[in-house]
Amino acid sequence: MLELEEARRRIFKAVQSLPGESVLLSDADGRVLEEKIISPINLPGFDNSAVDGYAVQSKDLISANRATPISLRLIGKIPAGKSFSGKIELGNCVRIFTGSPLPSGADAVAMQEETQVDLKNADTVLFFGPAKPWENIRFRGEDIKAGATLAEAGTRLGVGHLSLLGAVGVESVRVARQPIVGLLATGSELREAGQPIGPSEIFESNRIGLAALARRIGAVPRIFPLISDTLAATKAALEKAFAECDAVVTTGGVSVGELDFVKAAFENLGGKLHFWKISIKPGKPFVFGQLGAKPLFGLPGNPVSALVTFILLAAPALARMQGIKNFSWPSRPATLGETLENRGNRRHFVRVFADENGRVHSAGTQASHILSSFAKANGLLEISPETILAAGTAVSILRLD
Repeated sequence: MLELEEARRRIFKAVQSLPGESVLLSDADGRVLEEKIISPINLPGFDNSAVDGYAVQSKDLISANRATPISLRLIGKIPAGKSFSGKIELGNCVRIFTGSPLPSGADAVAMQEETQVDLKNADTVLFFGPAKPWENIRFRGEDIKAGATLAEAGTRLGVGHLSLLGAVGVESVRVARQPIVGLLATGSELREAGQPIGPSEIFESNRIGLAALARRIGAVPRIFPLISDTLAATKAALEKAFAECDAVVTTGGVSVGELDFVKAAFENLGGKLHFWKISIKPGKPFVFGQLGAKPLFGLPGNPVSALVTFILLAAPALARMQGIKNFSWPSRPATLGETLENRGNRRHFVRVFADENGRVHSAGTQASHILSSFAKANGLLEISPETILAAGTAVSILRLD
């Protein structure tokens, strides 16, 4: 059996990034940049006001206060999106609004709240306090200077990146293509939700959970019909999935039973198996192979085993296909609220629940077919073989929430 790190190393060595494509910025949330983005302009593009008020020369208002306000002559108004062609001289001011360009001659903006238009003369404004030089002014290039790097290749774009790129006028970006991932489930006992179910049959749930996980990492899941336990049916389903997808994920049929046909069907198609069996719990019977450059991730049929092996092994590879070199699920520090142990000889990824105070407890029964504890869990806690972790131990959990 391979250790988890060696399995990941072999998978990462085998998988390749997909060709890039250009998409509109409005469609780029969660996508991974394939190129460095350089700002074409300064941000802001001009000196402008940070408040509604009056553009002034600060030396005019040095002695202004409530008891003895200073009067300045109003010579114009600058709505946002407009500019002022004149120049502010001593004794003058210009009405200005947030985002409006600073007029020539001004070196400060007095806030509207510290002013009042003279009731007897609408062309005169009273100022009740001083204005410091360059107060309430946002300077050209203060945020971003033209030529600055906005995002590096390999960056997964989020709200902040999209807003920044939009602010400098980027219309489209070149990103790695999202892998289309075929999701297959094998087993003659499986039935789709909504179908009649017999006494020895079960509803299939792996594909819907794996599809949700795939979307979280930017992959595009494609769910294929259920596969009966025959070599011919398994081979036909794999052939169709590989023809239509960039990667294929199967659940069930990868162990050594008489009705486990995934490995044989894959090899019959010309696929190359790289390894199977990983030294983790749950999830020992995990298969990795390739048909050409396209990877196969053969997951166990037990639902928790399928979800955990996807999280630990398939997801990082699918992220790598999008150009994410150092993908990792989010983690959080926590403290054990009870003693947890692993008496086995494989690393155990225990389903746990961390409360709002960071206290961690088992989420329930840890058998690989028990989905209720996975539903209650908001994290996985790795426990080394033959290890007891006492209550109060500081730990780090892989977050599922």
